[in-house]
Amino acid sequence: MKHLLGIEQLTKEEIFSLIDHAVELKRKRGRDEAVKDILKGETWAMIFTKSSTRTRVSFEVGLNELGATALFLNANDIQLGRGEPIKDTARVLGRMAHGAIIRTFAQQDVVDFAEYGAIPTINALTDEEHPCQILADLLTMRERLGGWEGKKVTFFGDGDCNMGRSWAWAAKRLGLELVIAAPRAFQPDDEFMERLGEAPVTLTEDVLAASDGADVLYTDTWVSMGREAEAAERLKILAPFQINAALVDRANDGAIVQHCLPAYRDKEISEAVFEERADEIFQQAENRLHAQKAILIALAAGR
Repeated sequence: MKHLLGIEQLTKEEIFSLIDHAVELKRKRGRDEAVKDILKGETWAMIFTKSSTRTRVSFEVGLNELGATALFLNANDIQLGRGEPIKDTARVLGRMAHGAIIRTFAQQDVVDFAEYGAIPTINALTDEEHPCQILADLLTMRERLGGWEGKKVTFFGDGDCNMGRSWAWAAKRLGLELVIAAPRAFQPDDEFMERLGEAPVTLTEDVLAASDGADVLYTDTWVSMGREAEAAERLKILAPFQINAALVDRANDGAIVQHCLPAYRDKEISEAVFEERADEIFQQAENRLHAQKAILIALAAGR
């Protein structure tokens, strides 16, 4: 594995391997001398044109625990903010840094950086995919549900966001059942579904039926960065797709509630459900660290 650009590019075997390793890294955190020097002496560039809490902290801590130095760069720190092409930035950093972690808007920027930088490149979020989050979610499913085989994940809200699309690729790769409950205008478009091909993915506007038999009830913020001007209209249209007690009651016994955060209470998820399931949600947030350490080690091995 040379890069992590999206779940779309991963094989089933690679996903299993990453999760298996994340489980082991979490179990031995702070006690495994073998991992402390895996990236010793390396500097990894973290290029963030979108702000972050969990992504930045989990990657900086993870790099530190593997012996590397994190070099954080936002758009205003470098010439990207003044219009330098991503391929030129990649050509420079590729001669200095040992790897790159990129959180930005366009998926093509991550693809181009990987090509022109010729160093391990990680998609830490784009508008198209959020693979690091999905791997943390799968780790949480293994811990809470024993795995994902035969499980039903229901994603509520804006199903055409990076998380909805990443979950669709995970369903295709792993065979888990995915239901996207969203207004028609917020479902993945025909072009994406054609690219996805045959997969156990169902699109629906029926939130109650989508909740029936679910093992995971999942949501994300309804107003992502760059869509603030549409906030009022989006919140109005998506209001019936909130995760609340009525939907949780229809899910399977033992079902978990997940939110990739930040959460806006009483919008995409009710305050009561969020607080009731906070332990599940913040376990999911913690798992970003362990999943991303597994990614970093896999990329180091793939050089």
